[in-house]
Amino acid sequence: MATRVLIVEDEEQIARFVELELRHEGYETDKAVDGRNGLTKAESGEYDIVLLDIMLPELNGLEVLRRLRKTSEVPVILLTARDSVMDKVSGLDLGADDYVTKPFAIEELLARIRVALKKKGPAVKDDGGKLVWHDLTVDPAAYSATYDGIAIELSKREFDLLALLLTNRNIVLGRDTLLQKVCGYDYVGETNVIDVYIRYLRAKIDERFGIHMIQTVRGVGYVIKDE
Repeated sequence: MATRVLIVEDEEQIARFVELELRHEGYETDKAVDGRNGLTKAESGEYDIVLLDIMLPELNGLEVLRRLRKTSEVPVILLTARDSVMDKVSGLDLGADDYVTKPFAIEELLARIRVALKKKGPAVKDDGGKLVWHDLTVDPAAYSATYDGIAIELSKREFDLLALLLTNRNIVLGRDTLLQKVCGYDYVGETNVIDVYIRYLRAKIDERFGIHMIQTVRGVGYVIKDE
């Protein structure tokens, strides 16, 4: 699932340039040309990060950011020609994750996007003990799993395996480790049982909802990555 970026910028040439570069890097993009429309889109929860200009019609970027932070912690990078210290301080105090001054090199912007996404942990977060990966929510306390509100029926071992992979996201876990954690140190049975449960999870989640969540690292094991 590609990272979704909202570009709120009224200068068409800049917006188009950033959009093309981001798409080339594999991001999905959407644009808004004024602050009011940008705020509405940003509040929708459909985006992983927002690139926000300060000088905008309707609502300026700082006001958009102030209102957005009442309901959302989506990462925001301010893009602006205003480079005074007070402007930067104001933006950061309102909750911006970073501040890039125009003109900027696209390589710098891409690097700052990567840092902001990593810092915020956009793909998986702890939500009152729940494990969240995009639209997937796993609640260890209730032993329940849903995708976009749709319940997923899992066996105990399927659930334990999924929770373990989510808890150790971005870390490749070997089959032996998964076997010990999910089935117990004294497990006696088929050695490929983890591969079997991975297939079950992929059928119930990846294939059912058209996503690619559980990745195979050949000769090692499995991993769920943020991106």
